[in-house]
Amino acid sequence: MPKTPERPRRVTLVRNGPLLVEGPVEVVGDDGAIAVSRRCTVAICMCRRSRSYPWCDTSHRNRSKHTSDPADSASCPAADAVCEGDQ
Repeated sequence: MPKTPERPRRVTLVRNGPLLVEGPVEVVGDDGAIAVSRRCTVAICMCRRSRSYPWCDTSHRNRSKHTSDPADSASCPAADAVCEGDQ
């Protein structure tokens, strides 16, 4: 993967949810392990409950408090999104 993107990557914070990052991305864990995704957008787990960490599997929903804020229950659109040619 190139070290410098052609344009800045967009990172979106989701309250009580994942970090959405425009892909493709490489994620380097605290142990030095590298996870790669070539998807258009990836959801990175911020709660560490995901069984597929560092990728979000929506496990945060199971323990989140229910509120009236729609951002709290935001879905993870990146879980199924793929770029053209990823299939």
